[in-house]
Amino acid sequence: MIPAEMETRIVRYGDLKPCKTAFIDAHTPGSDQKENFTIIGGGVSESPDQHVHINLPHGFNIGAAGQPPKCRNSLHSHRTAEVFFVLKGRWRFFWGRWGTAGEVILEEGDIINIPTGIFRGFENIGTDYGMIMAILGGDDAGGGVIWAPQVIGDAKDHGLILGANGKLYDSKKGESLPEGIGPMPLLTEEELKAYPELSPMQVVGFGVRRYYDMVAMAQKTPCLVIGEKGIIRDKPGFEVGFLTRDSSSADMHQHDRPSVLMPMKGHWKLKWDGGEATLNPGDTASVPAGLMHTAVPAMTGEASLFHIVATGDPAGATWSGT
Repeated sequence: MIPAEMETRIVRYGDLKPCKTAFIDAHTPGSDQKENFTIIGGGVSESPDQHVHINLPHGFNIGAAGQPPKCRNSLHSHRTAEVFFVLKGRWRFFWGRWGTAGEVILEEGDIINIPTGIFRGFENIGTDYGMIMAILGGDDAGGGVIWAPQVIGDAKDHGLILGANGKLYDSKKGESLPEGIGPMPLLTEEELKAYPELSPMQVVGFGVRRYYDMVAMAQKTPCLVIGEKGIIRDKPGFEVGFLTRDSSSADMHQHDRPSVLMPMKGHWKLKWDGGEATLNPGDTASVPAGLMHTAVPAMTGEASLFHIVATGDPAGATWSGT
């Protein structure tokens, strides 16, 4: 593959195109300053304004959320896995019907695999603009977002209505639901019983791993963070690996599915059969299936990188906490 072709599969952090109207809480005070990024795959945005950087099937989606301090993402759920790692800032993740079942604070490099089927939200509690990178299971990411009922009610009070077709309509712009399309039905009290109120021990013990613990585990060989044999034992339809300077190798290898490289710290040299490119923290590189490649640190200093590849497992509900 010539460098020009490979460059089309590399999304640079500085080239990310945000959408500020991606979800139903885009006008709700406290959530109205967030930016959503869809990097690989169709994502779960409810807005036609969402830009998709790489619209190729990988078996999973890659996205990101950027938020200023004190900005939060409202309570929602997914039918497939949702994994985050903190690229920049300090973040509070919370969960439960009202967001009060538990919470955990994540620092830069920390990762969380949120159990499928619980309401979850997150907030930037740092002092500067923060960014979290997201991996969603499946090519269609489970068909969209399931919102806690109060989120839909709050959004309507501020001019946004979510149609049963999964699209947003903004009354502030004179928009209304099209003929024959009703509003998205609210979950009933009986349906809400299917969304467990997991304890902090269940969520944190299962799905949170700290950056420097992963660094220690990846001293000699890459660390499998999420996978059937990972330090987070789960089968969400993809595996997440982690490597550092000490566990990187110049040996070329290939995968039978597309893989994704996401640097966390330092500068990395991605080399493939036909060229090379430098990756920086926040960049996302999609490597085609069957392409011989490797990644090694390009400079001295701390260097770490997340690696994602799809597996043959179905991208449905995984660990439920029960």
